[in-house]
Amino acid sequence: MWSLAVASPHPAAAFAAARPRRRPRPAAAPSHRASDLPGGLYGDVSKNMLKPAAAVSVEQAEASAHLPKGDMWSVHKFGGTCMGTSQRIQNVADIILRDPSERKLVVVSAMSKVTDMMYNLVNKAQSRDDSYITALDEVFEKHMAAAKDLLGGEDLARFLSQLHADVSNLKAMLRAICIAGHATESFSDFVVGHGEIWSAQLLSFAIKKSGTPCSWMDTREVLVVNPTGSNQVDPDYLESEKRLEKWFARQPAETIIATGFIASTPENIPTTLKRDGSDFSAAIIGSLVKAGQVTIWTDVDGVFSADPRKVSEAVILSTLSYQEAWEMSYFGANVLHPRTIIPVMKYNIPIVIRNMFNISAPGTMICQQPANESGDLEACVKAFATIDKLSLVNVEGTGMAGVPGTASAIFGAVKDVGANVIMISQASSEHSVCFAVPEKEVAAVSAALHVRFREALSAGRLSKVEVIHNCSILAAVGLKMASTPGVSATLFDALAKANINVRAIAQGCSEYNITVVLKQEDCVRALRAAHSRFFLSKTTLAVGIIGPGLIGRTLLNQLKDQAAVLKENMNIDLRVMGITGSRTMYLKLRTLQRASYTHYFYEATVGAGLPIISTLRGLLETGDKILRIEGIFSGTLSYIFNNFEGTRTFSDVVSEAKEAGYTEPDPRDDLSGTDVARKVIILARESGLKLELSDIPVRSLVPEALRSCSTADEYMQKLPSFDQDWARESKDAEAAGEVLRYVGVVDLVNKEGQVELRRYKKDHPFAQLSGSDNIIAFTTSRYKEQPLIVRGPGAGAEVTAGGVFSDILRLASYLGAPS
Repeated sequence: MWSLAVASPHPAAAFAAARPRRRPRPAAAPSHRASDLPGGLYGDVSKNMLKPAAAVSVEQAEASAHLPKGDMWSVHKFGGTCMGTSQRIQNVADIILRDPSERKLVVVSAMSKVTDMMYNLVNKAQSRDDSYITALDEVFEKHMAAAKDLLGGEDLARFLSQLHADVSNLKAMLRAICIAGHATESFSDFVVGHGEIWSAQLLSFAIKKSGTPCSWMDTREVLVVNPTGSNQVDPDYLESEKRLEKWFARQPAETIIATGFIASTPENIPTTLKRDGSDFSAAIIGSLVKAGQVTIWTDVDGVFSADPRKVSEAVILSTLSYQEAWEMSYFGANVLHPRTIIPVMKYNIPIVIRNMFNISAPGTMICQQPANESGDLEACVKAFATIDKLSLVNVEGTGMAGVPGTASAIFGAVKDVGANVIMISQASSEHSVCFAVPEKEVAAVSAALHVRFREALSAGRLSKVEVIHNCSILAAVGLKMASTPGVSATLFDALAKANINVRAIAQGCSEYNITVVLKQEDCVRALRAAHSRFFLSKTTLAVGIIGPGLIGRTLLNQLKDQAAVLKENMNIDLRVMGITGSRTMYLKLRTLQRASYTHYFYEATVGAGLPIISTLRGLLETGDKILRIEGIFSGTLSYIFNNFEGTRTFSDVVSEAKEAGYTEPDPRDDLSGTDVARKVIILARESGLKLELSDIPVRSLVPEALRSCSTADEYMQKLPSFDQDWARESKDAEAAGEVLRYVGVVDLVNKEGQVELRRYKKDHPFAQLSGSDNIIAFTTSRYKEQPLIVRGPGAGAEVTAGGVFSDILRLASYLGAPS
C-alpha cells in the first residue's frame, strides 16, 4: 500500500512517505537505460497501487501473526564484498539454505562499490554535473547484469520492473538536486539506501528460486534511530521492536532478507547507521529477536591476534570476550565497530566472524566470557593493536599539583576544537598530564592550550605545553590481564629487548588493555616483538648470517635440522632472517653492542667449537690474573704441521688439507698468519691489552715470491718449488728432538703479542696434537706452575658452525630460554 504525503515541512519526509510498505508487482517491462526512463519525481504510480487492501485489515493481519523470539533465530550479515557479484550472491543464498536454524534473518549490504557509486551520483548532481545520468546508467546496468546472471523468468521480470521504477524515481530526484545545486543529508541517505534495497531483493529472489519461502525487509520501515551528532546515531529499541512486530504480522516468514545500513528517524525521515552500519543493523536486529547467534560474514578467516600485514605470524583467535573485541576495535583492529557489540551484549548473544570464501574456517566467536581458557601468562593477552599518525601533547608545571579544575580546563580546551583524545596519562604527582591526539588535530589543540593557559605560562605556574610528533600507540588487550601477575613486566621486557623506548603509558583499573606510546618508526618493530613474546615461543631469535661460505652453509643446515627440537623441548624459535657478506664487522659490532640493549658473542672466532673466550672470561671475572696465553689457534695449520713429518713434502700436506676442506679456498689466507693474529688481538683485548693488528709481528708461511700469485691455483702450482726449504727446517727440528708448531702468544707481562713458527720438545702438550686439534694454554696467577689447557678440534665446518650455534643458544638463555 502506498501512502502519499500532500505536504511536509521537510522535503525528505515526502520521499520517506512516498516509499512503499510492500512493493507491488508491476506489469510494465523494464527499460534498459536509466537515461531512457520516463517519470516525474515519484515515477509512474498507477491507480491500482493507490487502492486500499480490502480483504484483510492491517489490524487483523497484525493480530494473526506473532513475532517469535529466542534461539530459533539465526542472524547473518553479508557485506559488500560478499554480495559483489551474481555468483557471490548465489553463494550467499547457498549458505543461508544450508543453515539448519528454524528461522533466519539475513542482513545485506549493497553490492561492492555501489554505495560509493550512489554517493557519487549525489555529488555530481549537486555540483550540476550532468554526468550523473551516465553514472546512474552504470548503477542500473550493474544490477541488471547481476539479475540476468542470477535470475530467470518471472522473477527476473519482477526485479527488473522494480529496478526500472526505482531508477526512474532516482532520475527525477537527482534532476531536482541538480537544479537546486544542493542535497540535504536526508536526500543523500535516501538515494544511497537503494543499493541495500536492490541487494536484498536480489538475494530474496535467489533464495525463492530454490523453493524456500522468503520475504525481504526494507529496514527503514522497522529500525528507528535518533541522530546524536558526531556522525553517530542511537537506536530506539522500543519503537523498533514495535515496528518489527507490525512488519512481521504483515509478512510472517521463516527466512527474512533485510537491508543493512539504512534506517529512519522517529519522524520517518530516511537516514543511515553511518560507519559499519550493516554490522550495526545485524546486531540491532539480533537483539530485537533475541537471536541465538549473529554471524558476520567477511573475507577473512576471523579476528587476528595482530594486523597480519605487519605481523606475518599473526594467528586467528578462536574466541574473544565482548570487552576484548571492544578494546581491539577502539585501537584500530579490523574487528567490529564498538557500537556493534552494544546491542548483543545485553542478551549475551554471541557474534561470530567468518570467512565466506573459506567456509571450512570456524572463525572467531565474540561472547560474554570465553570458556575453557588457560590462565597462564601467554593466554591472558589476546591481541595487539596499533594506531599511527598521532601526536603526544604534554602539559607540565609545578602549579598544576593540587589545583582543582586543571584537567577540566585542559580537556575543555581540547573539546572546544573538536579534537579526539585517544589516550590520557597523568603522573600521580599531578605535575604533568599528557594525552595523544591525531596528528592532523594537534596544531589546533596546541594553539587552544596556549591561549587557555597564557597567564599560567607567563607566570610560570605551567612550564610548557609540549607537542611530540610522529607517535604511535601499541595496545595489548586481554580480559584476564587484571588477574594475571607479570603481564606488564613481560610486555616491557619484550620492548626493551627490541630496543624500543616507551614515551607514555596508560592502563585502566579494569586492565583490559595496556597502552604505550612509541615513536611511529618503532611501532611495527614493537608490535612484532610484543606479539612474538606472547604468541610464539618464549624466545624467538631472528638470525642474520654474515658470510655465507662453507661454515655459514653448514650452520644453516644445523639450524634447519635442530629447529623443531629446540622449539619443542626448549621453546626456542630460531629464524634466519637475512644472509649477507662483510669483512669489516668486528669492532663495529662491538661498538653497537655497547650502545644498545644487545649481547655480542664471538666464541667461534677464536677456537671454533672450543670454549676459549668463555674460559678466559671465567678466569677474569673470578679475579684471576692472566700472565700469558699461548696456543695453536688455527686448526688448518695444526693439521698441516701435525702431518708434515717424515718424507712428506710441505706442498703435498697443504694440498691434502685444502681437499679435505680445512683451508680457505685460497690456502694463503691461512698460511699468511693473519687469521691467527686476529685471534691474538681478540684474546689480548679480552684480557685488557689494547693492541692493534699492526702491533703484532707475524711470520707469514707464504714465500715472498708467491704472495703476488693472482689465483690460488697458480699458488698451488708454484708451491712445490719451496718444498726443499721446508724439508730443511723440518729436519733441523727433528734432529733436535722437536716439532714445528705455528702459535700465537699474548704476553700480558710484557704487554705484547706474537705470531710465529716455534719448535717444541716432543713431550710438550703442543707436540701431542693430532688432526686439526687446537690447544690453548692459560698461564695465570692460579695456574702458574701448570697452565690451564683447553684442547680439541679447531677446524672443519661442522665444529666451527657448532660453535656459532652454541653462541646462539647462549644468547637464547640470556633472553629467558631455559638453560
